[in-house]
This record gives sequence, C-alpha cells and structure tokens, in this order.
Amino acid sequence: MGTSVTVPSVTVVVPTFNERDNVAELVARTASALAGFDAEILFVDDSSDGTIDEVARVAASARIPVRGIHREHNTGGLGGAVVVGLADAAHDVCVVMDGDLQHPPELIPAMLARLGDGDADVVAASRYIGGGDSGGLSNTIRVAVSKAATAVTKAMFLRRLWRSSDPMTGFFLVDRSQLDIGLLRPEGFKILLEILVRGGRRGPLRIAEVPMEFGARRHGTSKASLRQGTMFLAHLARLRFGKMGLFAVIGGIGAVANIGIMWALVHLGMDYVAAAIIGAAATILGNFVLQELFVFRDERADASRLWVRFSASASFNGIEAALRIPVMALMVETWHISAVVATAISLVVAFFARFLFHALVVYAPRRRRADAVAEPPADTAALRVLKAVDAEAMRPGEL
Repeated sequence: MGTSVTVPSVTVVVPTFNERDNVAELVARTASALAGFDAEILFVDDSSDGTIDEVARVAASARIPVRGIHREHNTGGLGGAVVVGLADAAHDVCVVMDGDLQHPPELIPAMLARLGDGDADVVAASRYIGGGDSGGLSNTIRVAVSKAATAVTKAMFLRRLWRSSDPMTGFFLVDRSQLDIGLLRPEGFKILLEILVRGGRRGPLRIAEVPMEFGARRHGTSKASLRQGTMFLAHLARLRFGKMGLFAVIGGIGAVANIGIMWALVHLGMDYVAAAIIGAAATILGNFVLQELFVFRDERADASRLWVRFSASASFNGIEAALRIPVMALMVETWHISAVVATAISLVVAFFARFLFHALVVYAPRRRRADAVAEPPADTAALRVLKAVDAEAMRPGEL
C-alpha cells in the first residue's frame, strides 16, 4: 500500500489562524530541517492579521519554495484548511504541522525516514510514546483533558486506532496517494483522527509513530475552547455512529429533558397535562437547535430557510407525538402485549420515522426538490428511502 522512497519529495502543509509572528521562524527552521530534500511549504491561512502577507514577504528570500492560500471562509476550521492543503500540495508525501511552533520542524527528517521503512501510510509525532513529552500543554488541566480525549477516542475506534498512542496530534506525515480526500469531512482541529477513521483509499491506513517533545507556544493564543471541545465531541459521535447515531443521542437528551421539565412543573403544582405539553414543546425546540448545530449542520446551506425547517420539524414531531400514544394503546389491546413493550416498539418506529423525515424532507436540498420532477419513474420513493438510510445512517461509522 505505502510508498517507499529513499529521498521523497515533500510538501509541508501549515494551517494558520493569526500566526503572523511565527511565519519567519517556522520557514527558516523548516527549510533548514529539509536541506537536501525536494520540498515546499504551503500555508493555508484563515487569518485576519495579515499572516498571508507575511508569508509572501518571507517567501521572497526563503531557501525552499513557500506559497500560501488564503481562505475567505474557514469551512471545516483547521481541519478544513488541512484538506485544502492536501488537495493542493505539489507532492504526495505531506507533512501537516501547526503554525504556532509547538511542533518542532527538526523532527520532519525522522518522520520521512520512518516512512521510508515502507510499512506505514501515516507517521505521527506522538507525545505519549517513549521519548515523547507533552510539556508544551499550558497546564495540568489541558494535559488531563488531552489524555482523557485520547482515551475516549481510542476506545471508540479500537480497530482503527489500536496502534496509535496519540490520534489527537496535529503533527503527522501522510502519503496522499493512499488517501481518498473526498471522504474527509473535517470539523474543528483533530484532522488526523478524521484521516485515520475515514481516509484510506483501499482500507484502514497503516500508522507508525516517532516521539515528539511538544514545545511551548511562542506567539498567539491557543485555539482550544469549550466551543471547540463541544464540536469535537459532536464530530466524534458522527465519526463513530454516523448521523443517525448522533440524532439518537440528541433524541435521548431530549427525552431526559422532557421528563425533568415535567417532573419539576408537577412538583411546583402545575397540572400534569399542562406540564407534559410544556415539556414536549421545550424538547421539540431544544432538539431542533441541537440537530441544526450538530446533526444536519452541513445540509443547512442548501436546505429551506430556517423558519421553514423549524415549522416542518415541529409539525412532524407534534403529529408524531399525538399519534404514537393511540397506536401504542391499539397494540396493547390488539396484540395483548405489555404496555412497556408496546411503548418501546412505538418509540423505535417513531425514531426511524423522525430521522427519515428530517433527512429526506426538512434538510433536503432545494435543488433536489426542483429536480425531483425530472427523475425517472424507476427511482421510486422506496428506493430513495433505502438510499438515504444507506448514505445517512451507515456513513461514516467504523464499518
């Protein structure tokens, strides 16, 4: 699968966000580390501080080719920038590193040498193997969060990540010829995880590691935040379970919230019917917000306007709630099964109905609706449902 070249040509992809003060040193150190290699440095920039202008200034006197791409819209965050860089790189062997100088460019020759052994498609710089060090993380809390996130991630992808000690590292080498870049759907800054889980052109990618001493930040501020952490957890759920799994998680959160709201209102003296209505309304609103942010985020641009999506979602959920209880009662009376079993069956059926309705109707691209008239008769509604289940539910979990 992998390529084995004695002195490979290499593109160093550096995603940047307000890293102007780091550009000159990063280029100088990288060029020095890659002396004797056919190499280039490619910055993919989302900055507003003139970083791309600094790249152009430094490139004029750099010892190796340096170029930059400035994105007006930072789609996919840092991970999206890396995908742009991988697609535009001049060479198949690509090294990805941050622009904050916490990743030592002097390690690149060792990564290239490890790739030359011919038994890996990805070479990751790890903080957690012998000789590695995570001291560059700013405090004990960040170290603990990093290790906890790594443990959770590895537990969720045992087959793909069992040979990786640091799937969260942002410093790695990848043989682009082994990637299917079109499969990547990055969200946030953990792009190596995305590549290892989704990116293999012919199957799971083989990974090797070299130890890294994670340096202290020189300039700028950390991009880690509560928002980034939330995005990471949502993206992790999408990777592991696909959209249907994340939809189910949000539905479970909504169910717990519904019960909690109803319990609180009843204990405050409200009639249980009114409490149930308020709980259901709050849950419908909350679930819609969460699925907008985390489940169908990528589909919103091509779907109907926000108020149309909300109206369709709320109407369907309201009708489903009004029908489900009578159907459950009918099952109990007709099939003579317990109310608990009947409720479970009705909830499962309702879940699939809600997911399919949202995937096929609420978030359907407007142009798909416009093209529907021209679809050949053979493409029936049943076939489209099956295709949607296959595309939305079964991708991109570890199958």
